[in-house]
Amino acid sequence: MQPALFNTHHKALLNIGIPIVIGQIGMIILGFADTLMIGHHSTKELAAASFVNNIFNLIIIFSNGFSFGLTPIVGSLFGKGQTNEIGKALKNSLFANTMMAILLTFLLLILYFNIHRLGQPEELLPLIRPYFIILLISIFFILLFNAFKQFADGILDTSISMWILLSGNILNIVGNYVLIYGKAGLPEMGLTGAGISTLCSRIYMVIAFIFVFLFRKQYQIYRHCFVKSKINRADFLTLNKLGWPLALQGGMETASFSLSAIMVGWIGTIALASHQIMLTIANICFMMYYGMGSAVAIRVSNFKGQNDILNVRQTAKAGFHLMLCIAVLGVTPIFLLRYQIGTWFSGDPDVTATIAWLIIPFIAYQFGDGLQINYANALRGIADVKPMMYIAFIAYFIISLPAGYFFAFVMNLGIIGVWMAFPFGLTSAGIMYYIRFRSKTRIQ
Repeated sequence: MQPALFNTHHKALLNIGIPIVIGQIGMIILGFADTLMIGHHSTKELAAASFVNNIFNLIIIFSNGFSFGLTPIVGSLFGKGQTNEIGKALKNSLFANTMMAILLTFLLLILYFNIHRLGQPEELLPLIRPYFIILLISIFFILLFNAFKQFADGILDTSISMWILLSGNILNIVGNYVLIYGKAGLPEMGLTGAGISTLCSRIYMVIAFIFVFLFRKQYQIYRHCFVKSKINRADFLTLNKLGWPLALQGGMETASFSLSAIMVGWIGTIALASHQIMLTIANICFMMYYGMGSAVAIRVSNFKGQNDILNVRQTAKAGFHLMLCIAVLGVTPIFLLRYQIGTWFSGDPDVTATIAWLIIPFIAYQFGDGLQINYANALRGIADVKPMMYIAFIAYFIISLPAGYFFAFVMNLGIIGVWMAFPFGLTSAGIMYYIRFRSKTRIQ
Protein backbone atom coordinates (compact mmCIF):
# COMPACT_ATOMS: atom_id res chain seq x y z
CA MET A 1 0.00 0.00 0.00
CA GLN A 2 2.82 2.38 0.81
CA PRO A 3 4.52 2.21 -2.65
CA ALA A 4 1.19 2.95 -4.35
CA LEU A 5 0.63 5.87 -2.01
CA PHE A 6 4.04 7.35 -2.79
CA ASN A 7 3.51 6.75 -6.50
CA THR A 8 0.29 8.80 -6.29
CA HIS A 9 2.11 11.65 -4.55
CA HIS A 10 4.96 11.59 -7.04
CA LYS A 11 2.53 11.84 -9.96
CA ALA A 12 0.54 14.64 -8.33
CA LEU A 13 3.69 16.64 -7.58
CA LEU A 14 4.92 16.18 -11.14
CA ASN A 15 1.57 17.34 -12.55
CA ILE A 16 1.69 20.49 -10.43
CA GLY A 17 5.42 21.02 -10.56
CA ILE A 18 6.40 20.37 -14.17
CA PRO A 19 4.78 23.59 -15.53
CA ILE A 20 6.51 25.54 -12.74
CA VAL A 21 9.83 23.82 -13.51
CA ILE A 22 9.43 24.57 -17.23
CA GLY A 23 8.85 28.22 -16.36
CA GLN A 24 12.00 28.15 -14.24
CA ILE A 25 13.94 26.49 -17.06
CA GLY A 26 12.91 29.50 -19.14
CA MET A 27 14.52 31.68 -16.49
CA ILE A 28 17.65 29.51 -16.68
CA ILE A 29 17.81 29.92 -20.46
CA LEU A 30 17.40 33.67 -19.99
CA GLY A 31 20.23 33.71 -17.44
CA PHE A 32 22.45 31.80 -19.84
CA ALA A 33 21.57 34.13 -22.71
CA ASP A 34 22.20 37.22 -20.58
CA THR A 35 25.58 35.96 -19.40
CA LEU A 36 26.63 34.71 -22.84
CA MET A 37 25.72 37.94 -24.63
CA ILE A 38 27.19 40.24 -21.99
CA GLY A 39 30.30 38.07 -21.53
CA HIS A 40 31.10 38.09 -25.24
CA HIS A 41 30.49 41.82 -25.42
CA SER A 42 32.90 42.67 -22.59
CA THR A 43 34.52 40.95 -19.59
CA LYS A 44 34.20 44.19 -17.60
CA GLU A 45 30.46 44.32 -18.35
CA LEU A 46 30.16 40.70 -17.21
CA ALA A 47 31.88 41.56 -13.93
CA ALA A 48 29.61 44.62 -13.45
CA ALA A 49 26.55 42.49 -14.22
CA SER A 50 27.75 39.95 -11.64
CA PHE A 51 27.87 42.58 -8.89
CA VAL A 52 24.49 44.17 -9.69
CA ASN A 53 22.70 40.88 -10.39
CA ASN A 54 23.85 39.47 -7.07
CA ILE A 55 22.31 42.43 -5.24
CA PHE A 56 19.07 42.18 -7.20
CA ASN A 57 18.92 38.40 -6.91
CA LEU A 58 18.85 38.96 -3.16
CA ILE A 59 15.99 41.46 -3.53
CA ILE A 60 14.09 39.24 -5.97
CA ILE A 61 14.34 36.19 -3.70
CA PHE A 62 13.32 38.36 -0.73
CA SER A 63 10.29 39.68 -2.61
CA ASN A 64 9.42 36.18 -3.86
CA GLY A 65 9.53 34.99 -0.27
CA PHE A 66 7.22 37.77 0.83
CA SER A 67 4.68 36.89 -1.88
CA PHE A 68 4.89 33.22 -0.82
CA GLY A 69 2.77 34.19 2.18
CA LEU A 70 -0.21 33.94 -0.17
CA THR A 71 0.44 30.26 -1.01
CA PRO A 72 -0.63 28.62 2.28
CA ILE A 73 -3.69 30.91 2.40
CA VAL A 74 -4.88 30.17 -1.14
CA GLY A 75 -3.83 26.50 -0.94
CA SER A 76 -5.72 25.96 2.31
CA LEU A 77 -8.83 27.76 1.04
CA PHE A 78 -8.71 25.75 -2.18
CA GLY A 79 -8.29 22.50 -0.23
CA LYS A 80 -11.35 23.36 1.88
CA GLY A 81 -13.36 24.35 -1.21
CA GLN A 82 -13.74 27.96 0.01
CA THR A 83 -13.04 29.47 -3.41
CA ASN A 84 -15.19 32.53 -2.70
CA GLU A 85 -12.48 33.84 -0.33
CA ILE A 86 -9.54 33.49 -2.71
CA GLY A 87 -10.17 36.67 -4.73
CA LYS A 88 -10.11 38.70 -1.53
CA ALA A 89 -6.76 37.15 -0.57
CA LEU A 90 -5.32 38.10 -3.98
CA LYS A 91 -6.51 41.71 -3.66
CA ASN A 92 -4.87 42.10 -0.29
CA SER A 93 -1.72 40.42 -1.56
CA LEU A 94 -1.42 42.90 -4.43
CA PHE A 95 -1.70 45.75 -1.94
CA ALA A 96 0.85 44.20 0.43
CA ASN A 97 3.28 43.57 -2.44
CA THR A 98 2.90 47.17 -3.63
CA MET A 99 3.83 48.41 -0.16
CA MET A 100 6.83 46.08 -0.16
CA ALA A 101 7.92 47.39 -3.58
CA ILE A 102 7.91 50.96 -2.26
CA LEU A 103 10.00 49.94 0.76
CA LEU A 104 12.55 47.99 -1.30
CA THR A 105 12.88 50.79 -3.84
CA PHE A 106 13.68 53.26 -1.07
CA LEU A 107 16.33 50.95 0.45
CA LEU A 108 17.92 50.26 -2.93
CA LEU A 109 18.16 53.98 -3.66
CA ILE A 110 20.16 54.40 -0.45
CA LEU A 111 22.44 51.58 -1.58
CA TYR A 112 22.78 53.13 -5.06
CA PHE A 113 24.17 56.36 -3.62
CA ASN A 114 26.74 54.35 -1.63
CA ILE A 115 27.89 51.83 -4.25
CA HIS A 116 31.33 53.43 -4.40
CA ARG A 117 31.86 52.50 -0.74
CA LEU A 118 31.56 48.72 -1.34
CA GLY A 119 35.14 48.20 -2.52
CA GLN A 120 34.39 47.17 -6.10
CA PRO A 121 36.91 47.84 -8.92
CA GLU A 122 36.79 51.52 -9.95
CA GLU A 123 36.63 50.72 -13.65
CA LEU A 124 33.29 48.93 -13.15
CA LEU A 125 31.38 51.80 -11.50
CA PRO A 126 30.36 53.61 -14.77
CA LEU A 127 28.88 50.29 -15.95
CA ILE A 128 27.26 49.37 -12.64
CA ARG A 129 25.31 52.61 -12.04
CA PRO A 130 22.97 52.78 -15.09
CA TYR A 131 22.31 49.03 -15.00
CA PHE A 132 21.43 49.28 -11.30
CA ILE A 133 18.86 52.06 -11.86
CA ILE A 134 17.09 50.21 -14.69
CA LEU A 135 16.72 47.04 -12.61
CA LEU A 136 15.53 49.16 -9.68
CA ILE A 137 12.55 50.38 -11.73
CA SER A 138 11.55 46.78 -12.45
CA ILE A 139 11.12 45.82 -8.76
CA PHE A 140 7.50 47.06 -8.67
CA PHE A 141 6.56 44.82 -11.61
CA ILE A 142 8.31 41.79 -10.10
CA LEU A 143 6.21 42.04 -6.95
CA LEU A 144 2.92 42.44 -8.82
CA PHE A 145 3.73 39.42 -10.97
CA ASN A 146 4.61 37.42 -7.84
CA ALA A 147 1.16 38.02 -6.34
CA PHE A 148 -0.64 36.85 -9.48
CA LYS A 149 1.65 33.82 -9.81
CA GLN A 150 1.11 32.64 -6.22
CA PHE A 151 -2.65 33.01 -6.70
CA ALA A 152 -2.64 30.95 -9.91
CA ASP A 153 -0.29 28.30 -8.50
CA GLY A 154 -2.38 28.02 -5.34
CA ILE A 155 -5.50 27.09 -7.35
CA LEU A 156 -3.40 24.50 -9.25
CA ASP A 157 -3.38 26.53 -12.49
CA THR A 158 0.40 26.40 -12.78
CA SER A 159 0.46 26.32 -16.59
CA ILE A 160 -0.63 29.96 -17.03
CA SER A 161 2.44 31.24 -15.13
CA MET A 162 4.60 28.95 -17.24
CA TRP A 163 3.36 30.40 -20.54
CA ILE A 164 3.66 33.99 -19.37
CA LEU A 165 7.20 33.39 -18.05
CA LEU A 166 8.29 31.64 -21.24
CA SER A 167 6.91 34.34 -23.53
CA GLY A 168 8.44 37.06 -21.33
CA ASN A 169 11.81 35.33 -21.45
CA ILE A 170 11.69 35.06 -25.24
CA LEU A 171 10.95 38.79 -25.40
CA ASN A 172 13.89 39.44 -23.07
CA ILE A 173 16.35 37.34 -25.09
CA VAL A 174 15.37 39.00 -28.38
CA GLY A 175 15.60 42.41 -26.69
CA ASN A 176 19.05 41.54 -25.35
CA TYR A 177 20.35 40.67 -28.79
CA VAL A 178 18.95 43.84 -30.35
CA LEU A 179 19.98 46.27 -27.61
CA ILE A 180 23.31 44.82 -26.43
CA TYR A 181 24.79 44.58 -29.92
CA GLY A 182 22.86 47.39 -31.62
CA LYS A 183 20.75 45.53 -34.19
CA ALA A 184 17.69 46.64 -36.19
CA GLY A 185 19.08 50.16 -36.54
CA LEU A 186 19.33 50.73 -32.76
CA PRO A 187 22.52 51.90 -31.01
CA GLU A 188 24.85 49.38 -29.36
CA MET A 189 24.04 49.73 -25.64
CA GLY A 190 25.89 46.82 -24.04
CA LEU A 191 24.98 46.13 -20.41
CA THR A 192 22.52 49.05 -20.29
CA GLY A 193 20.64 47.49 -23.21
CA ALA A 194 20.37 44.21 -21.29
CA GLY A 195 18.82 46.12 -18.40
CA ILE A 196 16.25 47.85 -20.62
CA SER A 197 15.29 44.51 -22.18
CA THR A 198 14.78 42.97 -18.72
CA LEU A 199 12.60 45.89 -17.61
CA CYS A 200 10.39 45.65 -20.72
CA SER A 201 9.88 41.90 -20.29
CA ARG A 202 8.86 42.32 -16.63
CA ILE A 203 6.31 45.00 -17.54
CA TYR A 204 4.92 42.72 -20.26
CA MET A 205 4.48 39.78 -17.85
CA VAL A 206 2.41 41.85 -15.42
CA ILE A 207 0.19 43.18 -18.22
CA ALA A 208 -0.26 39.62 -19.55
CA PHE A 209 -1.34 38.31 -16.12
CA ILE A 210 -3.79 41.17 -15.63
CA PHE A 211 -5.31 40.42 -19.05
CA VAL A 212 -5.65 36.71 -18.20
CA PHE A 213 -7.20 37.44 -14.81
CA LEU A 214 -9.75 39.83 -16.32
CA PHE A 215 -10.82 37.71 -19.28
CA ARG A 216 -10.19 34.03 -18.53
CA LYS A 217 -13.50 32.26 -17.89
CA GLN A 218 -11.99 29.93 -15.28
CA TYR A 219 -11.20 32.96 -13.09
CA GLN A 220 -14.74 34.38 -13.05
CA ILE A 221 -15.51 33.23 -9.51
CA TYR A 222 -12.26 34.79 -8.26
CA ARG A 223 -12.84 38.04 -10.16
CA HIS A 224 -16.26 38.43 -8.57
CA CYS A 225 -14.83 38.18 -5.06
CA PHE A 226 -11.86 40.36 -6.03
CA VAL A 227 -14.15 43.20 -7.17
CA LYS A 228 -16.59 42.94 -4.24
CA SER A 229 -14.01 42.60 -1.47
CA LYS A 230 -12.05 45.37 0.21
CA ILE A 231 -8.48 45.70 1.35
CA ASN A 232 -8.68 45.01 5.07
CA ARG A 233 -6.39 45.11 8.05
CA ALA A 234 -6.85 41.47 9.10
CA ASP A 235 -5.85 39.97 5.74
CA PHE A 236 -3.05 42.49 5.28
CA LEU A 237 -1.58 41.59 8.69
CA THR A 238 -1.91 37.84 7.99
CA LEU A 239 -0.04 38.20 4.70
CA ASN A 240 2.69 40.16 6.46
CA LYS A 241 2.82 37.65 9.32
CA LEU A 242 3.46 34.86 6.83
CA GLY A 243 5.37 36.86 4.22
CA TRP A 244 8.08 38.53 6.31
CA PRO A 245 9.56 35.32 7.79
CA LEU A 246 9.55 33.72 4.33
CA ALA A 247 11.14 36.81 2.82
CA LEU A 248 13.84 36.90 5.48
CA GLN A 249 14.48 33.16 5.19
CA GLY A 250 14.86 33.35 1.41
CA GLY A 251 16.78 36.61 1.68
CA MET A 252 19.32 35.21 4.11
CA GLU A 253 19.88 32.16 1.93
CA THR A 254 20.49 34.34 -1.12
CA ALA A 255 22.60 36.71 0.97
CA SER A 256 25.08 33.89 1.52
CA PHE A 257 25.65 34.06 -2.25
CA SER A 258 25.13 37.80 -2.81
CA LEU A 259 27.32 38.95 0.09
CA SER A 260 29.88 36.40 -1.03
CA ALA A 261 30.00 38.35 -4.32
CA ILE A 262 31.35 41.33 -2.37
CA MET A 263 34.13 39.13 -0.99
CA VAL A 264 34.77 37.83 -4.51
CA GLY A 265 35.03 41.45 -5.69
CA TRP A 266 37.90 41.94 -3.24
CA ILE A 267 39.75 39.15 -5.07
CA GLY A 268 39.48 40.77 -8.52
CA THR A 269 37.67 41.11 -11.85
CA ILE A 270 38.48 37.58 -13.07
CA ALA A 271 37.06 36.08 -9.88
CA LEU A 272 33.95 38.24 -10.11
CA ALA A 273 33.33 37.27 -13.75
CA SER A 274 33.81 33.60 -12.84
CA HIS A 275 31.41 33.97 -9.91
CA GLN A 276 28.72 35.36 -12.24
CA ILE A 277 29.12 32.45 -14.65
CA MET A 278 28.96 29.92 -11.80
CA LEU A 279 25.79 31.50 -10.43
CA THR A 280 24.25 31.14 -13.87
CA ILE A 281 25.23 27.46 -13.91
CA ALA A 282 24.03 26.96 -10.32
CA ASN A 283 20.62 28.33 -11.27
CA ILE A 284 20.08 25.25 -13.47
CA CYS A 285 19.52 23.02 -10.45
CA PHE A 286 18.23 25.72 -8.09
CA MET A 287 15.39 26.77 -10.39
CA MET A 288 14.31 23.17 -10.91
CA TYR A 289 14.39 22.56 -7.16
CA TYR A 290 12.46 25.80 -6.73
CA GLY A 291 9.74 24.66 -9.14
CA MET A 292 9.30 21.28 -7.49
CA GLY A 293 9.48 22.92 -4.05
CA SER A 294 6.58 25.18 -5.02
CA ALA A 295 4.58 22.07 -5.95
CA VAL A 296 5.37 20.61 -2.51
CA ALA A 297 4.15 23.79 -0.78
CA ILE A 298 0.93 23.87 -2.82
CA ARG A 299 0.03 20.21 -2.26
CA VAL A 300 1.01 20.30 1.42
CA SER A 301 -1.18 23.38 1.93
CA ASN A 302 -4.13 21.60 0.25
CA PHE A 303 -3.82 18.66 2.64
CA LYS A 304 -3.25 20.98 5.61
CA GLY A 305 -6.56 22.68 4.75
CA GLN A 306 -8.18 19.24 5.01
CA ASN A 307 -6.25 18.51 8.25
CA ASP A 308 -4.76 15.40 6.62
CA ILE A 309 -1.36 15.20 8.34
CA LEU A 310 -0.46 11.77 6.97
CA ASN A 311 -0.63 13.03 3.38
CA VAL A 312 1.21 16.20 4.39
CA ARG A 313 4.16 14.05 5.47
CA GLN A 314 3.94 11.71 2.47
CA THR A 315 3.90 14.66 0.07
CA ALA A 316 7.07 16.12 1.59
CA LYS A 317 8.83 12.74 1.44
CA ALA A 318 7.84 12.22 -2.20
CA GLY A 319 9.03 15.75 -2.95
CA PHE A 320 12.50 14.97 -1.63
CA HIS A 321 12.67 11.83 -3.77
CA LEU A 322 12.03 14.03 -6.82
CA MET A 323 14.64 16.55 -5.64
CA LEU A 324 17.28 13.80 -5.60
CA CYS A 325 16.35 12.79 -9.14
CA ILE A 326 16.63 16.40 -10.30
CA ALA A 327 20.06 16.69 -8.62
CA VAL A 328 21.44 13.66 -10.47
CA LEU A 329 20.00 14.77 -13.81
CA GLY A 330 21.28 18.31 -13.34
CA VAL A 331 24.84 17.82 -12.13
CA THR A 332 25.90 14.89 -14.34
CA PRO A 333 26.23 16.83 -17.63
CA ILE A 334 27.68 19.84 -15.79
CA PHE A 335 30.44 17.67 -14.29
CA LEU A 336 31.21 15.99 -17.62
CA LEU A 337 31.44 19.37 -19.38
CA ARG A 338 33.30 21.22 -16.60
CA TYR A 339 36.31 22.05 -18.79
CA GLN A 340 34.19 23.33 -21.67
CA ILE A 341 31.46 25.33 -19.90
CA GLY A 342 33.63 28.36 -19.15
CA THR A 343 34.47 28.80 -22.84
CA TRP A 344 30.75 29.21 -23.64
CA PHE A 345 30.62 32.41 -21.59
CA SER A 346 34.06 33.97 -21.89
CA GLY A 347 37.14 33.82 -24.09
CA ASP A 348 39.39 34.51 -21.08
CA PRO A 349 41.42 31.34 -20.26
CA ASP A 350 41.76 32.36 -16.59
CA VAL A 351 37.97 32.50 -16.25
CA THR A 352 37.60 29.11 -17.95
CA ALA A 353 40.14 27.46 -15.63
CA THR A 354 38.46 28.95 -12.55
CA ILE A 355 35.05 27.65 -13.61
CA ALA A 356 36.38 24.08 -13.93
CA TRP A 357 37.51 24.18 -10.27
CA LEU A 358 34.35 25.87 -8.94
CA ILE A 359 32.12 23.12 -10.33
CA ILE A 360 33.48 20.71 -7.65
CA PRO A 361 32.08 22.58 -4.58
CA PHE A 362 28.94 23.32 -6.65
CA ILE A 363 28.31 19.57 -7.01
CA ALA A 364 29.05 19.05 -3.31
CA TYR A 365 26.16 21.23 -2.16
CA GLN A 366 23.38 19.79 -4.36
CA PHE A 367 22.10 17.32 -1.75
CA GLY A 368 21.86 20.06 0.86
CA ASP A 369 20.21 22.47 -1.57
CA GLY A 370 17.52 19.95 -2.54
CA LEU A 371 16.96 19.04 1.12
CA GLN A 372 16.58 22.61 2.33
CA ILE A 373 14.31 23.72 -0.54
CA ASN A 374 12.04 20.71 -0.12
CA TYR A 375 11.51 21.02 3.62
CA ALA A 376 11.42 24.81 3.64
CA ASN A 377 8.53 24.59 1.18
CA ALA A 378 6.87 21.85 3.24
CA LEU A 379 7.02 24.18 6.26
CA ARG A 380 5.62 26.98 4.10
CA GLY A 381 2.73 24.72 3.12
CA ILE A 382 1.75 24.19 6.76
CA ALA A 383 2.29 27.92 7.48
CA ASP A 384 5.01 27.21 10.08
CA VAL A 385 7.23 30.01 8.85
CA LYS A 386 8.61 31.96 11.82
CA PRO A 387 11.26 29.39 12.89
CA MET A 388 12.58 29.35 9.31
CA MET A 389 14.09 32.81 9.91
CA TYR A 390 16.18 31.59 12.83
CA ILE A 391 17.29 28.45 10.99
CA ALA A 392 18.33 30.52 7.95
CA PHE A 393 20.26 32.96 10.15
CA ILE A 394 22.23 30.15 11.79
CA ALA A 395 22.92 28.29 8.55
CA TYR A 396 23.89 31.23 6.36
CA PHE A 397 25.19 33.96 8.67
CA ILE A 398 26.72 31.89 11.48
CA ILE A 399 27.98 28.99 9.35
CA SER A 400 28.24 29.80 5.62
CA LEU A 401 29.51 33.39 5.40
CA PRO A 402 32.20 33.10 8.11
CA ALA A 403 33.33 29.79 6.57
CA GLY A 404 33.62 31.50 3.18
CA TYR A 405 35.80 34.26 4.60
CA PHE A 406 37.95 31.73 6.48
CA PHE A 407 38.55 29.49 3.47
CA ALA A 408 39.07 32.37 1.03
CA PHE A 409 41.27 34.76 3.00
CA VAL A 410 42.66 32.91 6.02
CA MET A 411 43.41 29.69 4.14
CA ASN A 412 44.24 31.74 1.00
CA LEU A 413 42.02 29.64 -1.28
CA GLY A 414 40.49 32.68 -3.00
CA ILE A 415 37.20 32.21 -4.84
CA ILE A 416 37.46 28.40 -4.42
CA GLY A 417 37.31 28.99 -0.67
CA VAL A 418 34.21 31.18 -0.99
CA TRP A 419 32.40 28.39 -2.84
CA MET A 420 33.63 25.69 -0.43
CA ALA A 421 31.46 27.27 2.28
CA PHE A 422 28.14 26.81 0.47
CA PRO A 423 27.78 23.04 1.15
CA PHE A 424 28.11 23.71 4.89
CA GLY A 425 25.38 26.37 4.96
CA LEU A 426 22.86 24.66 2.66
CA THR A 427 23.15 21.20 4.20
CA SER A 428 22.87 22.47 7.78
CA ALA A 429 19.75 24.45 6.79
CA GLY A 430 18.22 21.37 5.16
CA ILE A 431 18.79 19.22 8.24
CA MET A 432 17.25 21.82 10.55
CA TYR A 433 14.20 22.35 8.30
CA TYR A 434 13.70 18.58 8.13
CA ILE A 435 13.82 18.22 11.93
CA ARG A 436 11.36 21.11 12.38
CA PHE A 437 8.92 19.69 9.80
CA ARG A 438 8.96 16.24 11.38
CA SER A 439 8.29 17.68 14.82
CA LYS A 440 5.36 19.83 13.60
CA THR A 441 3.71 17.01 11.65
CA ARG A 442 4.05 14.24 14.22
CA ILE A 443 1.06 11.92 13.99
CA GLN A 444 -0.51 11.37 17.41
